[in-house]
Amino acid sequence: MPKLTVLSENDNSMQILVSNSDRSFVNALRRTMIADVPKFAIDQMRIELGLFQDEATGEYYESNYALSDEQLAHRFAMLPIPTFHDDFHFQDECPECRDLVKDQRGCPACQIIYTISSSGEEGGKIIEASELNVIGDRRLDIPEEFGRIPLTKLYEGQVLHAYFYAVMGRGRDHAKFSPVAGVTFRARQHGVINVKTRSKMLFELDLNITAKDFDKEGRLTDIDKVNLLRNDLNHVGPGTDIESKFNDAITLEDVEGEFIFKFQTDGSMSARNCFVQACKELSSRFEALTADLAEAF
Repeated sequence: MPKLTVLSENDNSMQILVSNSDRSFVNALRRTMIADVPKFAIDQMRIELGLFQDEATGEYYESNYALSDEQLAHRFAMLPIPTFHDDFHFQDECPECRDLVKDQRGCPACQIIYTISSSGEEGGKIIEASELNVIGDRRLDIPEEFGRIPLTKLYEGQVLHAYFYAVMGRGRDHAKFSPVAGVTFRARQHGVINVKTRSKMLFELDLNITAKDFDKEGRLTDIDKVNLLRNDLNHVGPGTDIESKFNDAITLEDVEGEFIFKFQTDGSMSARNCFVQACKELSSRFEALTADLAEAF
């Protein structure tokens, strides 16, 4: 049974030690996180076209901007929409909408509506994600730390009035539904001193790791320090003047069955929630596979 140990965590990223496992399991977890964890993303937009009058100044603005509709739609689609899995449904699973034709689906339980109304100014005005307003629950507003994401630029006489519709989806259907970026894993490694006399060549460079970091057997097991050692070894490895002299005096050795798993979310959900959802998705798929095998045999 795999064992998980959280090494570091903040709102949008995690680093986990996976023990008693193999590469196939860790890679399955990685692929599930990328492709199967549900996430909200803007899927449709409706732009109000024509001339609009500013009630305060009496000036007229035209619904016009430099970007094409396709480019604008792509930028809005990639925004991190807050996702609460327990409170919303896929449209084809929504109790209120699943029996309707696709074009008629959309209710507060399976769709989030955003609106924006912004006009340009002389010299240009950057339209940012914070200008999107959600119709309904305020916790679905774009997270404050992502409010400065630029979307387009409006000049004097230009205006953008639009509605945006977000639905739940999976990364395997479109990248905008993938909640993570930079999902990686590597085998856990230990640093090993093979030749003490030549290892001094690394320590004399006065980088990050010293001889005192190794135990009496000449091994370095601390995960953070091994990462520093990996960087230090670049100064004595291939392409350096002392590669042949150093000659693998210190090497990195894989730890069997242990892996360092790291990922970062796009801000649509917390890192912990994303990881929990990935585990649930992976577990349900294994249960379904087990059931299918039981029926077959």
